[in-house]
This record gives sequence, C-alpha cells and structure tokens, in this order.
Amino acid sequence: MKAAVLTEYRHIEWKEVKTPEIDDSEVLMKVSYASICGSDLHIFNGEFHPRTSTPLIMGHEFGGTVVGVGRNVSVVRLGDRAAVDPISWCGRCAACELRHYPACNSLKLVGVDSDGGFGQYAAVKDFMLHKIDGSISDRHAAIIELLSIGFHACKRAGLAKGDTLAIMGAGRVGQSILQAARTITDETIYVVDILDKRLELARTAWENVVAINSLEHDPAAAIRDLTKGRGVDIAVEAVGHAHPIEGRAHPVGLCIDAIRGAGTVCVLGLGDEPAPLAMKRFIWKEARMVASRVTHGEFKETIGHLSRGHLKPDTLISREMPASQAQQAFELLECRPQDYLKILLAIP
Repeated sequence: MKAAVLTEYRHIEWKEVKTPEIDDSEVLMKVSYASICGSDLHIFNGEFHPRTSTPLIMGHEFGGTVVGVGRNVSVVRLGDRAAVDPISWCGRCAACELRHYPACNSLKLVGVDSDGGFGQYAAVKDFMLHKIDGSISDRHAAIIELLSIGFHACKRAGLAKGDTLAIMGAGRVGQSILQAARTITDETIYVVDILDKRLELARTAWENVVAINSLEHDPAAAIRDLTKGRGVDIAVEAVGHAHPIEGRAHPVGLCIDAIRGAGTVCVLGLGDEPAPLAMKRFIWKEARMVASRVTHGEFKETIGHLSRGHLKPDTLISREMPASQAQQAFELLECRPQDYLKILLAIP
C-alpha cells in the first residue's frame, strides 16, 4: 500500500509500505479521508519524542470502509463504513479502575503510538469503530474525533442549557467546542483569539456569538462589561501554546477573570509553558477547574448530531489535498494558520 510516512522529523514521504496485518480482534480499514490534527503538527516537529519515533504513519482522525475482519470481531462487517476513535487504555491503572479512560496512565493513540490513518489501509481494534450511515459523508467521518473532543469538553465543564460560555482560542479545538456547545445552550458564547479570520468563522457560522480579538481588547474585561459585571458561567482554555501579549494574563488566567462567582474553568490546551496564575482571584470566586483530554464515549453523540444536521463540519475544513501532498499540507498549516484551520488528506 501507499502511505504518507514521517521518515524523519519535518519530512514526510508518500511511499510504498507493507499493508498492515490484523489479529483476531482487529479490523482492516480502507481509509477514505484523514484529518491533520494540532498534535500531528507537534509530532511532525519532533515535539512528542521520545514517545514517537520515525518512521511513523501519523493520523488519528480518520474514517473509511471495513475490508478485513478478525475472527473474533462482531461489531462490524465487511463493507461497513466507520469512524475511528483512536484511543486505547491499559485497564489496570487507578483511572481505568474507575473507568475514567482518558486519564489512563499509559493511554495510547493510533497514529501517535502506532501507525495510523495517513495510509491507504489501517489496522484498528474493533472497540475503536463507530459505524456511520449514508447521512454522513466520508469527508465528515474524518473529523468526528475532533468534534467529539468538543462534546467531551462540554461534558467535563458541565455545560447546561441556559449557560453562557467563553472559549479562549478559536482554532481547531475551540471551534469544535463551539459546535458542541451550540447543541446545548442558546445563550451567548464569547470566542477569543488573535486571528481575525478564525474569529470571523466562529461569528458568522453561529448565532449569538461575540468575537473578541485579544490583541485589541482585554477579553476578560470585555466579557465582564458585556455581561454587566456578572461574567460567564463557564470559560474554556483551548489555546495550547499561548503567544504572550503585553498587558494580558495567560489564557487560563483570562478564564478565571472571565467567569462569574462559583463558575467553572475547563482547560484543554497542551502547551508546555508554565501558566502563571493569581490564585487569589480563583479562590475568591470559589471557582472550579477541570481538565479535558481526548474523548470518553462521545462518538455516538457526535454521530447522532451530525446525522440530524445539528453541526457544521464544513466550516472546520479549509482545504482538501491528496495524501501524496502531506508534506505541503503540514507546511501550509504551520506557515499560514490564519488561512488554514483543518486540512483533509484524501487517501486514494
């Protein structure tokens, strides 16, 4: 088969590789589309080393058609179309004993810890598969994982009908949270970023969204003004690697400043830099802070909303490119973040 292989960090080749073999509990997928994730960009740059090594077939956001089935597999049949939830857990650590699998001490992802979906075929465990019907296109199947991250974040934050929300970061994850949130609450959602095109995308795609450029305004102060001093019920940090802005708090600090008393902060960004916080303000509000990572059973919910037309997946897709041009796709995402949110790789 052909695959886009990370042969060394920052270098991807479209080349011939061995088609994966499957065991009794695995399924062989013919991949239709795969989506490039922010984590893939970090892997591309070597930032996940030594967790990742080369050569590697990246890609943990993908979908396709079942073309091979292990003898112990009963959840899918040959010819079924499915999206792939790429996570697997150990089942033995303290988190797994509580069935809180996203917090597994040794959580693994297809496309990160093993070869993934940037090739014509991929081997996946049967429990990773979620069948889709004709109401969901192959293109949209490739971003179900991203959308499910948004639903998981909303669940972790406890977002409910009637809640107001602030999202710090209008990138891939922030936009997925916005989409999920719009299926839960009709109240105002404040979206904050430094890139006007991303803010405009959020503002024009959904009703009752207020876009705030943090280069021009202090977003926490603006939110307090717009809510007449109350603040929002929930604020989510989805920035990741924050760009320091003079006179502005770190995005987690902005979340603390933006919430009401007894509000909730939900943190998703996986940046390595410290987040300096004035905990006094957090304590005064007797606020709650939670973290959100990957997904925890939200694929079914996401697929249901997609089937019913409640989501707008095409707003996340900036461009489609053949998988043979994966190197160029990664370079575009790096060099022109204001123009490209999600690039889909079409797998021949």
